[in-house]
This record gives sequence, C-alpha cells and structure tokens, in this order.
Amino acid sequence: MAQNVEKEYGVTIETIGSIGFSAMMHGYMAFNKQGELLVPFRTWRNTITQAASERLTEVFHFHIPQRWSIAHLYQAILNGEEHVKDVTFFTTLAGYIHWQLSGNKVLGVGEASGMFPIDVATKDFDKKMIAQFDELVTDKGFAWKLADIMPKVLVAGEKAGVLTDEGAKLLDVSSKLKGGIPMCPPEGDAGTGMTATNSVAQRTGNVSAGTSVFIMAVLEKELSKAYDELDLVTTPDGSLVAMVHCNNCTSDLNAWVNIFKEFQEAMGMKVDMNELYGTLYRKALEGDADCGGLLAYNYFSGEHITGFEEGRPLFVRTSDSKFNLANFMRVNLYTALGALKVGMDILFKEEKVTLDEIMGHGGLFKTEGVGQRIMAAAANTPVAVMKTAGEGGAWGIAILANYMAQKATDESLSDYLNNKVFAGEAKCRRCSRF
Repeated sequence: MAQNVEKEYGVTIETIGSIGFSAMMHGYMAFNKQGELLVPFRTWRNTITQAASERLTEVFHFHIPQRWSIAHLYQAILNGEEHVKDVTFFTTLAGYIHWQLSGNKVLGVGEASGMFPIDVATKDFDKKMIAQFDELVTDKGFAWKLADIMPKVLVAGEKAGVLTDEGAKLLDVSSKLKGGIPMCPPEGDAGTGMTATNSVAQRTGNVSAGTSVFIMAVLEKELSKAYDELDLVTTPDGSLVAMVHCNNCTSDLNAWVNIFKEFQEAMGMKVDMNELYGTLYRKALEGDADCGGLLAYNYFSGEHITGFEEGRPLFVRTSDSKFNLANFMRVNLYTALGALKVGMDILFKEEKVTLDEIMGHGGLFKTEGVGQRIMAAAANTPVAVMKTAGEGGAWGIAILANYMAQKATDESLSDYLNNKVFAGEAKCRRCSRF
C-alpha cells in the first residue's frame, strides 16, 4: 500500500487513521515469562484435542470444539507436556501479532469466544467456567490460574492501544511509518467475515467458503441444548452466534482445477486461472441433479463434524455412472459443503433458527451465481453475495478499525455498517435451488 501511494501520489506514508489485525481463528500460542514461544503454533487444523474437547464439554455443559485454545491447553495438560508449567500467557495468532505491535495482550470478543466461552451478559470470559477449569487442574500444582494467562477481552469500538515505535519498525522495514497509530481489538477470520458481510445483527448470517468453510448465524435466543456440531461464539460486538465450522472446503477442488491447469500448460495453452475456475464452475450448472451417480469426499485434513481424524480425499464412481465434466465439477462443488450441511440441518431443522438471508464471501463465490446456488441449496435459505465477496479478513478488520476511529457516540456496529459502509451496496441473490 505504501509503495502504491508513493508511486501514484508522491506521498510517503508516515501515519494512518487506525490499524487492526486479523488472522486465522483460534488455535494455540503459548509463551513463557520471557515472551518466548513454548511450542509451535497449533492451528484450527490440528485435530489432536478430542479427549480434551470431550472432557471440557462434560465439565462446562457447553460444547468446546477441538480447535479452541482452551482445548489445546487442556490437551497439553492431559499429555503431560513439559511446557505447560511455564506458560504465562496464551493467545491466538491475531492476539500475538497485536501484542507484538502494540504491547497489549488483548483480543476482540469474537476471537476471544474461540479461546474460551464468553458470558454474553458481561461480554467477557465466563467466570464460572474459569473457576471450573482451575478446579479441574488443581492437582497439577501449576503456579498460574487461567484468568491470569489469558488476554483481556474487548468489544468492537473499544481502543486496543496504539502502534508502538518498535511495532512500527516490525511492520515497515523502511522505518518511515511512525508509532502512535490507534489500534482496534484484533479479530479472527470469523469476526472479520461477519463484519465484511454486514452480518452482525440478529437474523443475519454469513458463510465463508475457502480453504475451510463456516457458517455464522446471529441468534435471537439461546439454543435448546449443546451440540457437538455447533459452536457458540459471538459477533465482534458480543452478540451470541451459532457457528458450524468445517476444516475442509475447496482444497480438494483446487487440486482438481490444478490438474486442468497442468493439462492446458502441457498442451501449450496460456492459462488464466480466473477464466479456468469460472469455466469449470459454470460447467457444473449443466450437471445432473444426482451428479450422475458420482461420489466425492474432500477431506484434505481431519473433519470433526463427521468424526475423521485424518484427511483422505476420495473420488468414486461405478461403471455405469454418468462420468462427464459437468457431473465431475458438480459433485466436487457439492462435497465442498457436505460436512457443513450436517451442522446446518441441526441449526435450521432441529433448532428452527430463521435467517432472512445468508451473505456469502470467500473464493467459492467469486464465480457469479455458482457458489451461491450450491450454498442456497444446502441451507434452503436465500444466499446473497456482495461485489466484495472475494475479500476476506483484511477488509473486515479495516472496517472495524475505522468503526473504532470514526463511530458516533453510542453508534452500534450494526448501525455503522448499515448506514456508513454498506448503504446502497449492490447484492446478487439466488434462490435455494441448484
């Protein structure tokens, strides 16, 4: 950005209005008192915490997904890992970057809700569950208590510190950027996705479909019970959200598209990836309703929704299947949302959650009309896509940073989005059929 501004306008950027940081959601980064990382970053794809997830869910009477930070911490305790006794702080990737650049150990409430359960009344970590966790591990004799090693929780609009001079040098190796720039609470890609799609009010929802896929539904009331397939998190301003998160979406699909890319290159053709994706995606619209009897599973990694610990991508057909390009692309697009539909059926059919529409964003929706129609069929709910559908966390966190800097007194995040960001935004809608 700085290079572009200097090239186009001859202006050297030394400061900007506000900054925010977003990163992949949740996971586990643990540090000692010297600020040293104790173990390599464990991400949302490290499905190694089943025992911890099940035990904490039992203790809290609240579903704790495997990817949550607290599940990783407790699994490390169950494993007897040496590093746990030395932990003085643990956080997520977004929280780590923010800490390094501002000196503040904080998290936005949306991202914090993927570390540990949030009390939506206080918009902070649930104190009762913190006490339950401390009691659960009291026999280990750790010098720390859980509340002392977690970041402070902030909601959207609150100030989360400023860029330090040292942080500015980390961010800009030319040292032209100066410190003192206000910073908003860091968020994961779930919170920024809700913001980027104007999906923070009740009865709104959004789905992010890329390497992983997740759907967020802002609830009007609490669910009737806990479900292993549904995670309870919050919007960046602290409203209750039901989330269905799946580890696998387009990775296997992208691998197949790359096969076609290799074919084009082998034939001496010039490859335009946008044209290639668009052509193949649109071809799926010509496929049979049953995909010609073809079957695909897109598990590049383990999939907790369906109980798989490791990835095994699979494509299967019988001798009498209708094997053609249209059906091949159609089945691979369908399977990208297969695990997600398991959770969506619980949300919409069993819990009777109602959404006015779902906003789609991420790579699956870049080809106009195709990803929308698949998602609408899976959710049986209208799916809309904005022209910014391909934008992700950077766009969402920029909005949150701007909200912190420019919001009017008592202006809610939803009002700010509706009136100042997305007013008059063009959307393309598709019905719930494919």
